[in-house]
Amino acid sequence: MSVLLAASRLIDSISQFMGKLSEYMVLFCCLISAGNAIVRYAFNYSSNGWLEIQWYLFAFVVMLGASHALRNNEHVRVDLIYGSVSDRAKIWMDIVGLILFLIPVCVFLTWVCWPFFALSYRQGEISGNAGGLIRWPVKLILVAGFGLLSLQGVSELIKRIAAVTGQISIDTKYEKPLQ
Repeated sequence: MSVLLAASRLIDSISQFMGKLSEYMVLFCCLISAGNAIVRYAFNYSSNGWLEIQWYLFAFVVMLGASHALRNNEHVRVDLIYGSVSDRAKIWMDIVGLILFLIPVCVFLTWVCWPFFALSYRQGEISGNAGGLIRWPVKLILVAGFGLLSLQGVSELIKRIAAVTGQISIDTKYEKPLQ
């Protein structure tokens, strides 16, 4: 189990790095958006490339930040009973959810997105908009994001199993978002 926990820590550090990178991408997206608006209104000039880079960055933020959110237990969940059960029951609910839902779905989506990216890359696909960007980077981020989320799911599963066996303790606190 110590080798698995070491692998879990490595995956966690990758997710943490990607989360930090996502935070900077939010800043870049805001700066590009503000700059684009200033140029459009001050100089009556606009570029589809600058508009597209904003949604590319948004895709990067969401796909790369998802594993970081899962690592921090800040992901969206349907909390019908999770908040009212014991910590041990929460850990078991997480184990079942990871095994039955998150990991299989993310592995499947990684697998499905790969040909989508590969075809775009081979064809040198470019946006249909004038001045648009190449498309394969945003399609690659789908593969990377779902792959990283799969890995983080495995890391969370390792930690939950270690917690059930008493080798580590984990914080199961989850705060429902304010509504």
